[in-house]
Amino acid sequence: MIRAFALAAMAGCASGAFAQSNAAKQDIEKGQAIVAKVCAACHGPDGNSPTAINPKLAGQHPEYLAKQLNNFKANTARKNPVMLGMSATLSPEDIKNISAYLAVQKPKDGAAKNADSAALGRKIYRGGDVAKGLAACASCHGATGAGMPSQYPRLAGQYAEYTESQLRAFRAGERANDASRMMRMVAEKMSDTEIRAVADYVAGLR
Repeated sequence: MIRAFALAAMAGCASGAFAQSNAAKQDIEKGQAIVAKVCAACHGPDGNSPTAINPKLAGQHPEYLAKQLNNFKANTARKNPVMLGMSATLSPEDIKNISAYLAVQKPKDGAAKNADSAALGRKIYRGGDVAKGLAACASCHGATGAGMPSQYPRLAGQYAEYTESQLRAFRAGERANDASRMMRMVAEKMSDTEIRAVADYVAGLR
């Protein structure tokens, strides 16, 4: 078991190094210029959104950011009128540069707001609910919410309000850009109370 854990850790480090190397090949300065012009009003100049209605993007994996922008632009599996407008004129190179810039920005820490709610959220996030067939969030997003490059997004410190809205969207089928319906199947098993609890707990991860 120890050997398997060590190999998994090494693989994670290698994956992270690859992502950083890949991001370095993009033009971060061009990405910064586009963010300042197109994204900053809602997400902040460094990807740290000033309001809970818009997600924090700083420190997010570049592959995930690029996927979301491409999905918004395609306007199929993930629809949002505002983001459709923002992404419509972005070229594939623009998207890569924006993603590379935001990925290397330092995310600001968040905080859980309700101790009781966060306790329930911690239980579900770390252990799931076997009786309901609900998988632990940590199995994909990591114990600290760091996620896994090119596979699962970073969640740590994200606004609880935003995380809650996305879990609800997955549960309702309004957001459908998750591979193999993974997030939809998870969210379908969660009650409103559980969704709020997990979202609150995630906000305090770092």
